[in-house]
Amino acid sequence: MEFTSHDGEQRYAAVVRAAAGVVVGLDFDGTLAPIVDDPAQAHIHPEARDVLVALAAQVAAVAVVTGRPARQALDLGGLEEVGNAIGDAGKELYLFGQYGNQRWSSTHRRIVGPRPPAGLATFERELPRVLRREGAEQAHVEDKGLAVAVHTRRMDDADGAFERLLPALRDLASRHDLTVEPGRNVIEVRSGDMHKGRVVHRLAEELEVGGFVFAGDDLGDLEAFDALDVLATQGLPTLKICSASEEQGALGERADVVVPGPAGVLELLRQLTADAAATRA
Repeated sequence: MEFTSHDGEQRYAAVVRAAAGVVVGLDFDGTLAPIVDDPAQAHIHPEARDVLVALAAQVAAVAVVTGRPARQALDLGGLEEVGNAIGDAGKELYLFGQYGNQRWSSTHRRIVGPRPPAGLATFERELPRVLRREGAEQAHVEDKGLAVAVHTRRMDDADGAFERLLPALRDLASRHDLTVEPGRNVIEVRSGDMHKGRVVHRLAEELEVGGFVFAGDDLGDLEAFDALDVLATQGLPTLKICSASEEQGALGERADVVVPGPAGVLELLRQLTADAAATRA
């Protein structure tokens, strides 16, 4: 792992000392699961289960916070099995899907969430016309229930199609009071009243946390980093982790530590687990 500053090293040390009261929040795609061309094949890293179970024994709770629908993340990540193992150790695994609109936990094993936002159905009906106009008919459209994601990754000119589509989809979304969340060759359209930062604040309040760690890789994780900055001003130990890639660099500028993708995230979590255990010994 690579700390971005001496302050980052100090923040890591503070988190280790406070580990028993710390919540570790993790994005899914690009953080726990490698980025792949087909979103339906984005399975969690094979070593993640054991790492998360060991980590949970040293911290207050582990939370996966993703833009994916909760059921999809549970299945691709095998997170119900992970939750069983964490629950057996007397700890809790949380899953927040659709940027926090859906919630599941290893104790309350039911996905709770709202109805799709107003305007989304009309947006979907109008979307094919916009794709044709922008020469992006081959873009993959993913219906997430509470959101719609337009993927350009599989197109010949993925970056060019993304740049053409982004302003067009912003315009269409604004006419239906929806929010656009750009990511790595994907543009997601959803309700704007929930984001990952709100999840961080909600968990911090509910669990009366003693600190917070969050690892992410894309623009949708910036609100979580913002929330950690607020918690830090309240005196809580925090650590912002960037799962780095060549496609997205925005988080690296804000992170305390930068690691090489999901494998690097898991290596850092192993180190955090070992250091926390040594501190408590």
